[in-house]
Amino acid sequence: MGICSFQQRNVVQFQKEIQNFGPQAQPEKFKIRTDIFIPLKQGSIYQFYKVEKLLRQGEFGDVRLAIHISTGLKRAIKYVRKDKIGNHLEKNQENPLLEANILRELDHPNILKLYELFQDEQYYYLITEGRGIILYDCKTETFFSEKMAADYMRQILGSIVHCHEKNIVHRDLRPENIIFESKKPNSNLKIIDFGVSCHFQNDEFLTKRVGAYYYVSPENLQQNYNEKCDVWSCGIILYIMLCGFPPFNGKNDKEILRNVLFGEYEFEPEFWDTISDDAKNLIRKMLNRDFTQQISAKEALNDPWIQKNAPMAPCKLKAIKNLHSFYCKNKVRAGLMQFITTNLMTNEEKEVLLKEFRKIDKDGNGKISKEDLVLGKNKIIIVYMEKYNDIKANQLVDDFFERLDTNKSGIVDYTEFITAAVDEKKLLNKFRLQQAFKMFDLNGDGYINKDDFKEISGGSNENLWNEILALGDQNSDGQLSKQEFIDILVKKYN
Repeated sequence: MGICSFQQRNVVQFQKEIQNFGPQAQPEKFKIRTDIFIPLKQGSIYQFYKVEKLLRQGEFGDVRLAIHISTGLKRAIKYVRKDKIGNHLEKNQENPLLEANILRELDHPNILKLYELFQDEQYYYLITEGRGIILYDCKTETFFSEKMAADYMRQILGSIVHCHEKNIVHRDLRPENIIFESKKPNSNLKIIDFGVSCHFQNDEFLTKRVGAYYYVSPENLQQNYNEKCDVWSCGIILYIMLCGFPPFNGKNDKEILRNVLFGEYEFEPEFWDTISDDAKNLIRKMLNRDFTQQISAKEALNDPWIQKNAPMAPCKLKAIKNLHSFYCKNKVRAGLMQFITTNLMTNEEKEVLLKEFRKIDKDGNGKISKEDLVLGKNKIIIVYMEKYNDIKANQLVDDFFERLDTNKSGIVDYTEFITAAVDEKKLLNKFRLQQAFKMFDLNGDGYINKDDFKEISGGSNENLWNEILALGDQNSDGQLSKQEFIDILVKKYN
């Protein structure tokens, strides 16, 4: 392996990150992506958001709760002071635009969703999902049961597998960066704060020393490591979940880091006698000081302890019956449907569908393959197998999968699944269609024109705008009325 010095990121590279949010080269036809409508937008966020209470203080600025004015939905706004960015880049610190670009790439139920990115003269603003309580704050006791810990680790590791498959390493996994969507029991977990994350190459080491003292890996401290540093951090989190304290402690930061480097820890009988050997063995495999021998995130996710304590139940066919009737052949409608699913569906509405997605996504990586649909307990198209011969059944499965895979990537992403599985009548009700129109009609004149569309898409999707006009501009006036916009969504165009 070679050594890749990500410490060389500087202001010039930061400008490249900004350019990634600007107008891009135009393909002949647009491709459906979850980040189509996440550009870098100019102007004041206060036109669109009512900013409320402080959620968190950070190095660059605060994270605050906000209400989206036209929809009433809760969001979180991360403020990034521009006057602090240059110094941090020179010191090889957090890169907020890289964080935004990374979040645009990720589509997983356990990773924070980025909605918008704004800038004005003083700040960048990252608009994301709202933030709930952090992982350890949900317990009054000092530790979790094995079943509860296994369920949480399944969610955490699944999100990390998703990142690693996209060659992204988080590098700062700790309880403060793992939150619940809400205060409800068994609420979904979300991984947040990708500020020190980066892309990696499989044949290169990372050298930038980052991470919190209790959770940082020995090889990270030695500035020669790979994506398995995330697995080490997960091992520390699991250890604390099961006994209530970290494996490497100390009287001060220096002593903690020395103990991490030394790498020896114990399963003290007073706290670990009631914990299964399988749990301890998984921790040992995750906290292997030789990271070349350490298990991967995917291997940890498939470990017998997690499979035993957090098993997946068979799918409820009624809960996903909409998958069979989903029809969105037209890419314009598919793209707009994904926009509504992403921006206007609440987490409560997605909850039932998310449970079914997890049952099908046996790898936990946020993606469903064709094999996932037909294998094991999750035969959601079993009706095909029972009703037709093998050739006909396989053809129907292929057709079914092709309808779900709207971006033709060969897998069904999380957002694709939710869009296909949702009850369209409920999703496209009168109120929500009006909300969606308001989000596009930025100047509030009752029409979506090219300027509105350029603003909401960063000016980088002219081909999509032309296809929208070709499909919906019934009177050929170069813009969309509310009714023309609604017709695109409620009429199932071929």
